[in-house]
Amino acid sequence: MNLNSKILGITQVVITSLMMNAQTTENKLPGDPTLVSSKATIEKLISYDKGNFKYKVEDYFARPKASQFKISPDGQYLSYKEKDKDSKNHVYVKDLKSGKITKALVEKDDLIRSYGWLDKKRLFYTQDKGGNENIHLYAADIDGKNLKDLTPFEGITLNSVRLIKDTEFVIVSMNKNNKQIFEPYKINFNTGEITQLYENKDVKSPIDDYLFDRQGNLRGYTVLENGLTTKLFYKDLQSGKFNLVKATDWKDTFSVISFNDNSKNKDEVYLVTNLGSDKSRIVLYDLKKNAIIKEVYSNPTFDVSSIAQAGKSRNYELDYISYNGIKNETIPVSKFYKEIHDKLTSEFGDKQFGIASSDDKNEKLLVVVDSDKLYGKYYEYDTKTKTTKLLFDLMPQLNEEDMAEMRPIQFKSRDGLTIHGYITLPKAALNGEKVPLIVNPHGGPQGIRDDWGFNPETQLFASRGYATLQVNFRISGGYGKEFQTSGYKQIGRKAMDDVEDGVKYAIEQGWIDKNKVAIYGGSHGGYATLMGLIKTPDLYSCGVDYVGVSNIFTFFDSFPEYWKPYKEMVKQIWYDLDNPEEAKIAKEVSPVFQIDKIKKPLFVVQGANDPRVNINESDQIVKALRSKGFEVPYMVKYDEGHGFGKEQNRIEFYKSMLGFFAENFNK
Repeated sequence: MNLNSKILGITQVVITSLMMNAQTTENKLPGDPTLVSSKATIEKLISYDKGNFKYKVEDYFARPKASQFKISPDGQYLSYKEKDKDSKNHVYVKDLKSGKITKALVEKDDLIRSYGWLDKKRLFYTQDKGGNENIHLYAADIDGKNLKDLTPFEGITLNSVRLIKDTEFVIVSMNKNNKQIFEPYKINFNTGEITQLYENKDVKSPIDDYLFDRQGNLRGYTVLENGLTTKLFYKDLQSGKFNLVKATDWKDTFSVISFNDNSKNKDEVYLVTNLGSDKSRIVLYDLKKNAIIKEVYSNPTFDVSSIAQAGKSRNYELDYISYNGIKNETIPVSKFYKEIHDKLTSEFGDKQFGIASSDDKNEKLLVVVDSDKLYGKYYEYDTKTKTTKLLFDLMPQLNEEDMAEMRPIQFKSRDGLTIHGYITLPKAALNGEKVPLIVNPHGGPQGIRDDWGFNPETQLFASRGYATLQVNFRISGGYGKEFQTSGYKQIGRKAMDDVEDGVKYAIEQGWIDKNKVAIYGGSHGGYATLMGLIKTPDLYSCGVDYVGVSNIFTFFDSFPEYWKPYKEMVKQIWYDLDNPEEAKIAKEVSPVFQIDKIKKPLFVVQGANDPRVNINESDQIVKALRSKGFEVPYMVKYDEGHGFGKEQNRIEFYKSMLGFFAENFNK
């Protein structure tokens, strides 16, 4: 993970874990443990996945033996995670001159969520407790000594972390003083000394993002006024005053990516915006003059919002622009990167590649190569000799020739929208056989989309002869403002229509056995699973709800303190429960109130510590269905949050799901 990226997006719906009323004083487990299916029930589910299969679940979902390779800033060390016999992923550091390997970071009960280099002698890592997303930032020397918790506060949320290069400081944003709002702190990662940099006092119109330059100076901030208007303020370098640059509706994009330190103009930034256009584009912008200097890049079909800049050694020139189109696209800009891009393209053909890590001088690059059939390989690239060397194959047990094709698709919705998506087809489907289909709606739902590339889930399903459909339904991100906003207040309604139209399209192509269609998803995808079984009960054979919302009312009621400034946004995306007409719609599209319409088998899966979709959401739907005599297998893991991170839990989940599909497809 890049330290300049956000660890937790505060524009995501994140909610706190609640204790169910059914919980006793003796039993401190979240939710109602009496609802959870027995070990025997889960084992029986697993037993239905029978066959002479070339690959097992572990082949797709066991963690790689080694992963997350990174080069130190001075190029002298290589760090990586390595899995031990107990499936713990510790971080090791290899001295590239001597070959000496040192265990630097030890993973114990809780997962090391991300890690990286602070400087040439010190590492960082992030960790929470059992998936609760109360993330702490830690730092340690490369020999594991001098370990420090840099954010030693209970119950806070770490929102962003930025490394100030060539110093011993990071800047973090956290809600230490007021749980509703975030403030920036400068932390010495050697000593742990903390200094608050700015106060965020107005709860009704809080600062929701801070703009720092490469030297760690606060240059601007954005204010969310009354939950719906975003105002960008920029500091005049002469007067020191913060002046309003732009006020925009929250649905519009006007966001600084970074300063252009390649320019002599200290007010020049790279900025992503969709003002005056439907698709987001990259522009150079003068914040002092409040004017576009020039457009850098745009695409007529897809949003563009990502750039990569060189470091200090090449004066921060723009290296490339990237975006998710039908596949991941990279547009080379600098001469330096064009040479690299041409070389790697000639070597890896139509596979995707990206730079995962580099030393500060860009002499050694770590390149990850993947495709829809290749999980990923790390290569070392020497920019002086222009040569590549294979470093590590992440999943050598999976042969590319055995993997299934992930095919981009495009179709018209029933009301005329162009909908994009992907279908992963097992070889039997390509040979003319009609195969079972698993429909897999994505999470979010707003601003998220499915992408092309290796997907262990869809490949696992293909190994059992199942196709997988992934539809980027209206409200998905990446296709422009109009497409995304067309799905607002359509969750559970027109967004579901798009999924159903995708199923119809797949059946019409002749790939699918229309009597064997299942639906499965996580988070919003879990909600969509429940709504699919309710809205079109004859379309699906069964469904798997993984950490999904079942009741929009209780979902909203459990918003944490730091989501409250965004409640007006959520009303515009989902439904305004204070409006009687919209509250009526919300009840109609809340699965827990429509359980009489569920006729097909359902499997529910939940992480007990989930801070986004509380265990109450899964408990409710299981309890309500069972009260009607409808049996529901229910898996809960008490050391997990919003999705399973631990290897043994993931493997058991996928084995159980395969058994559930096999049982219901073969009825």
